[in-house]
Amino acid sequence: MSSMSNIQHIVLPILLAFLGTLWMHPKVLKIAILKNLVDNPDARKLQRNPVPVMGGIAVFFGIAIGLCSSPTIFNSANTFMLISAMLVMLYTGTIDDIIRLSPNIRFIIEIIVIAWLMFASESSINCFWGLWGVGSIPQWTAYILTIVAAVGIINAINLIDGVNGLSSGFCFMSSVLFAIFFHTTGNPVMTTLALSAAGAIIPFFLHNVFGQSTKMFIGDGGTLVIGTMMAMFVMNILDVNSGSIALAAKGLGLIPFSLAVLSIPVFDTLRVMSTRIINKKSPFHADKTHLHHMFIDLGFSHTGTTISILSLNFLIVAAWFVAYKLGASIDVQLYIVVALSFIATFGFYWFAKRQIELNTECLKTFQSIAKALHIEKKGIWYTIQRIIDKL
Repeated sequence: MSSMSNIQHIVLPILLAFLGTLWMHPKVLKIAILKNLVDNPDARKLQRNPVPVMGGIAVFFGIAIGLCSSPTIFNSANTFMLISAMLVMLYTGTIDDIIRLSPNIRFIIEIIVIAWLMFASESSINCFWGLWGVGSIPQWTAYILTIVAAVGIINAINLIDGVNGLSSGFCFMSSVLFAIFFHTTGNPVMTTLALSAAGAIIPFFLHNVFGQSTKMFIGDGGTLVIGTMMAMFVMNILDVNSGSIALAAKGLGLIPFSLAVLSIPVFDTLRVMSTRIINKKSPFHADKTHLHHMFIDLGFSHTGTTISILSLNFLIVAAWFVAYKLGASIDVQLYIVVALSFIATFGFYWFAKRQIELNTECLKTFQSIAKALHIEKKGIWYTIQRIIDKL
């Protein structure tokens, strides 16, 4: 690819999306403060003060600006379908942030949006790409699997939004990984979309983590938009007509890769919801049993929690990549990803909970690590904070 093409398909989407969010963020923040559109603290939430909650609008604006960088986008019917779906999800999430929709209404809207997106774009999870010796699967089976998987991904991204920088940091990391994949397979539309998402998230992440007067939450509007994008990426990768066949032919497990990128949110959501069902509660019942809550209980700061969870997720992706490079079969790649994901979520949560209950020496080790990651108390932090707030 020429340097000019690299600028157009890689640099421009990131740059324009970054500038778009950077420009829009203070304007949305001002409106949120004036209209008192804030997330108020309660017994379940981790912030101490009300925080504006309209960050998803600024991120969506940045993504839209980033998409304008590539003429390929305007020649793709899939782009219109996805942007329309993202708009519906942004509208739904923003209403939920303001007046609180019931989980059932949100769930129904998510199903309708994914079903419409699937049929309109003619893209679905309809191929296992050799996993367990399975190739294409029956169409109606694919429709059901796609709706279940996509709605699960959307809610997993939504539920990981609990501490500063976690959901935005995760979405940045996963967008970059998906962008690398799509760039490798020669899919300019999805590459531009993933890079636009990565670029748009950067300014929000900086304000969310470092900002004091400019801090804003991404809100359900933002997490539903990003979750819809992640679902579309997976649908695109696992569709039989996608450009993934070249990598699949080289032994790269497409399902293991997709699952590795989304491992912590997906498996933590499975753990939380299955535990609620076992305890005869609604799977949508709000509580403080997510992985990020456990890190906070261990003494980690918001930033330390974000660094720890993102590191866990990245290590799972790295383990999958090493297995692939060493020639592991697609099945083995999946088993490695699933095993490590269970250990990082189910295993770690219950192990840490036990250490807290027994007040063990291992707990003190966790607390020492947590203390080392309290970088918010370092001088450089306040310097960055002043710079971000001035922006």
